[in-house]
Amino acid sequence: MTSPLKIANRSARRLWLHANDLASNPSGPVDVMAIIRRLGFVQIDTIRNVTRAHHHILWSRNRNYSEKQLWPLLKKRDLFEHFTHDASLIPMEVLPYWQRQFRRLGAKVANSDWYKTGLEQDEVRRIRERIAQEGPLSTHAFDTKAETREMWARPPHKKALDQMWYAGDLATCHRENFVKFYDLGERVFPSELCQCPGEELAAGWLCDQALDRLGMATIGEVQRFWEAMSAPEARAWLGRRNLVPLLVQGADGIWREMWGADDIEVRLERSEAVSSHLRLLNPFDPAIRDRNRLERLFGFDYRNEMFVPQSKRRWGYYVYPLLEGERFVGRLELKADRAKGWMRVSGFWPEPRVKWTATRLGKLERELARFARLAGIKDVEWAVPRPV
Repeated sequence: MTSPLKIANRSARRLWLHANDLASNPSGPVDVMAIIRRLGFVQIDTIRNVTRAHHHILWSRNRNYSEKQLWPLLKKRDLFEHFTHDASLIPMEVLPYWQRQFRRLGAKVANSDWYKTGLEQDEVRRIRERIAQEGPLSTHAFDTKAETREMWARPPHKKALDQMWYAGDLATCHRENFVKFYDLGERVFPSELCQCPGEELAAGWLCDQALDRLGMATIGEVQRFWEAMSAPEARAWLGRRNLVPLLVQGADGIWREMWGADDIEVRLERSEAVSSHLRLLNPFDPAIRDRNRLERLFGFDYRNEMFVPQSKRRWGYYVYPLLEGERFVGRLELKADRAKGWMRVSGFWPEPRVKWTATRLGKLERELARFARLAGIKDVEWAVPRPV
């Protein structure tokens, strides 16, 4: 048995930031597809606080990014939309290996009580036939009503559309003002990419790709990267691979067993330098998506409290972590009105033992101004005291 390679905490942090494209200067020519390929996929989200999560995630990697640059890639079929741990845009070359996920999620949703539509099979067929005959349609083209007024209630036709979407029978053709338009999968997905290489090969390929983007991971983290396989499938993959055993030091000083990509030592050498930029990260950023991993590596306790009752929140509704170099230095809450052209800092919480000097505050002010420009906002205000 090979002795585990030991990775000290500071090196582990740097390795993770490089893996997430957050270590270098976020400038230069914008290649959106290259960013998404490096990340594996980009999560999309309905909430637009200042800008939607997908735009913010891409902007954090290159501040020359603009909101108009993403959705044409879906129309060009460079990307397809489906469900990883949430709705995501995925490079089209992943599609052959994603056929198993269509089958997996299609069966799961079909057997889910929550997704039972209450519609007869011929009614569901008529929904599909309308799309076949009329072309891409959004949920607004149908008129069935939800049975309740609860936040997560969905009308029967929406559940039917989503059942077919999860199974790959329907696909996202494009979005207009973030509204999804469904078309037949066969008209969206290139036919040459619709053959699965086999369940085991597909699962293995997805695991390989996950570890490639994680750099170092537990088997559970590999499994959860795409959310496209079971724990036994991930363990079976491990048994077929000759991975590098690691001992990785956490922020708490504890060493934990993990696995590394074949070129882990080369990656460690390349990841020594980390930019000292201060970055405003989105709550859905892939670098912080796994909250347990985040706390383990950085000692940063972060939870998304958007759906927590206000009286029970520790921080706020839409709270942005602040990353400076290789450590988190605080968090803040922002509110904005794009139509009126203002953005406001409505909450600010420094991390313990982090001194907010004039230099650090200057970095934050410049980052806020750049972020406001992404959303076409000119006025940046503080509704709470500045940290200096």
